[in-house]
Amino acid sequence: MKFIVGARGRLGRALVDQFGPEAALSLERGDYQHWSEAGGAVAAGSFLDAHAKPGDTILVASGLLDPALPPSEHAKVNVDLPAHIIEAAAGRDVTVVTFGTVMETLQANPNPYVRSKVALSHIVDRAAASQPLIHIRVHTLYGVGEPSPFMFLGQMLSSLRQRTPFEMTSGRQLREYHHVQDEARAVAALCAAGARGVFDLSSGQPLSLRDLAIGVFDSFGMPELLRLGARPEPAEENYGAVFQPHSALEQGAFRPAIPSVINYLSAYV
Repeated sequence: MKFIVGARGRLGRALVDQFGPEAALSLERGDYQHWSEAGGAVAAGSFLDAHAKPGDTILVASGLLDPALPPSEHAKVNVDLPAHIIEAAAGRDVTVVTFGTVMETLQANPNPYVRSKVALSHIVDRAAASQPLIHIRVHTLYGVGEPSPFMFLGQMLSSLRQRTPFEMTSGRQLREYHHVQDEARAVAALCAAGARGVFDLSSGQPLSLRDLAIGVFDSFGMPELLRLGARPEPAEENYGAVFQPHSALEQGAFRPAIPSVINYLSAYV
């Protein structure tokens, strides 16, 4: 059985669909919300004793993404909650899967979101020697619902809807964009392969934000809205790193990003 924490989120919903109702159980927020508080590990352990069997998996897909939120909120949801679940699973032969970001390895001075994921990865790394744990560092996800306003796709969508200029850097930053349904299939493949520890979930096929933006605004017939170079480039960014695909993933596990992103945004413009 796969227990999904955060089943209302983008990735959580895709994981529920991927595993199916016979193999996946979506936990209600009221079931696990207090697990991030003091004593949360005991409460999570009681849940596992009542519902889980040896060999089951609990995937912690809940989390806060907006870097503008206070660090304390990121720590509570992105660190304390999964840490207490990891503590509860120890000795119960239940695999815990947590999710981070590839930006964990790229920034010397990370924002509160990335900093919380770095902290979580350290927890997994220390505990993985004695229990079955997976910390999957993901790239940028899209699909299954409208993009968040603070994300790059959400900002472009706002510009397209309002017909207002979209100011951005030169766009040299490299990103992998993964459709969340492809991501869920890849996660399922990694779980089936018995992956353990901390690793990146990559296609090995990054694109520049410049190429993505040009493709999107050209596709919707509004190239004049795009203002490349209007904002300064951040010092800490990925301007050259290419992440290699995991050996358990088949070639072509992720759909081509630019046409797929355009198709995704077309439902909301």
